[in-house]
Amino acid sequence: MSYLSLFLACSLFLAGCSDTPTPSEQPKRPDAEKSPTSLNSEQNGCKRCHIPHQDKAHGFSCSTCHVGNDTSNDQKDAHAGLVAQPAHPASMAQACGKCHPDQVTGVVRSMHFTLAREVNLVRKAFGAKETLSGLTQIPVADAPKDPLQLADDLLRRRCLRCHPYSSGDPYPYVNHGTGCAACHLDFTDGVPTSHTFLATPGDKQCLQCHYGNWVGADYYGRFEHDFNTEYRTPYTTKEFFTRPYGVEYHQLAPDIHQQKGMICVDCHSGIKLMNSQKTGAQKRSAILCKDCHLQKSLNKSLPSNVSQEKGKYLLHSKGDNQQHEIPLMRDPAHTTSQDSISCQACHAQWAFNDTGIHLLRNDTNEYDAFWKLTTQGSWEVEHLLTYNLNPDTSTTLAPTMRDKINGEEKKGIWHQGYTMRRWESVQLGRDTNGRISVMRPVLDLHLSWIDEEHKVRFDAVAAQSNSKGLQPYTPHTTGPAGIFYRQRLQDYYRLEKEIKKP
Repeated sequence: MSYLSLFLACSLFLAGCSDTPTPSEQPKRPDAEKSPTSLNSEQNGCKRCHIPHQDKAHGFSCSTCHVGNDTSNDQKDAHAGLVAQPAHPASMAQACGKCHPDQVTGVVRSMHFTLAREVNLVRKAFGAKETLSGLTQIPVADAPKDPLQLADDLLRRRCLRCHPYSSGDPYPYVNHGTGCAACHLDFTDGVPTSHTFLATPGDKQCLQCHYGNWVGADYYGRFEHDFNTEYRTPYTTKEFFTRPYGVEYHQLAPDIHQQKGMICVDCHSGIKLMNSQKTGAQKRSAILCKDCHLQKSLNKSLPSNVSQEKGKYLLHSKGDNQQHEIPLMRDPAHTTSQDSISCQACHAQWAFNDTGIHLLRNDTNEYDAFWKLTTQGSWEVEHLLTYNLNPDTSTTLAPTMRDKINGEEKKGIWHQGYTMRRWESVQLGRDTNGRISVMRPVLDLHLSWIDEEHKVRFDAVAAQSNSKGLQPYTPHTTGPAGIFYRQRLQDYYRLEKEIKKP
């Protein structure tokens, strides 16, 4: 199959979409952080031009974090030595670390900061032998000589747009702060709404990175549309259509915990997110359903936000600030199968099943084959394609993308497309512990590269995986097991038996 035909593969027709955020996600306008049109003559220094709206805990001089000279009314003098992003990883030890040394020390080794699991999973599927400690160690490969170097270029320039070193794509609900500010400041359209630091990030902060068809979006019941314009709605419109997360999405059933008013940090506490647990290679902190829903586990150790009152277990949510009674596992299946079947194998209402993920590095100036694929989930690629395919444009943009770690512009843009996007059939398989778990085709990746001389350097090089790209996944689409979970398991057992036949 040629590299162009990969992106013209047919996808499913899906109906219904929603881009209207829930009330808790509605952003505030960032007027408070914008400089006023006229000077505030009653103030001196920074506040003569800026109105930061600081919280009480951070009500000190601007230069404490931003350096510069906050006593001068001259802009050049005031901005001398200015640190525009003190919470950025390059500066946060000097700025945030002065008051929060333990948090800064811990977070730099955390899974959110290093993305070590994701990076090594992809790299090893394309031949890597060593394990990297984090994304900053990914080698730079301007002219890849093998599939691993091509994968490294993909990671640095296309995939890793959501991490503490980057402010993300400039879509309305995606552009965020860097370093500590990514989670602890509120941003809208790339501008902080205030300098009030959030001790507890809300779901809006989480979804600035956890959007698209990844964990987080499923918690809100969002399944991203296909990129092809023929499989997105509205089909045609001359009106401006807002895509706050870059691509329209179908509104499916949200997770039952989200429906009840819980937010991400009710389960994923700051201690688990901001600190690393290491045993050899970096590992994730396990969060198990039984920690809250199995009475034996609760009797042994109550989670910090759970209390026991009058024989009931109550979770205090930071989302709606309400007490929620925790339903306990009572069905015999929960005790007889908990070690052999994951909870989501029965309770996941749907799952992400994007198969045939094709990525093409294109160094040429030819984009006609992609006129129906200008929406890419990447602002850089979308902007370049939209501009260069506009017949009224007399000039064209060079095919370049930024390295999302060091910020350098590099030759070639990365297109993305799918063979098929599905949600309805939850795939099952066995994880490394032999438990039946939900699987998703995370490593169903195919990489291609055509250079500026139109020479195909790599053509659909597939990731190497023993499980056909399937990896264990925990869909955040929890709901009642219903009447179909037994059939789901029976179908899996039947399939497993067929595969084992000689």
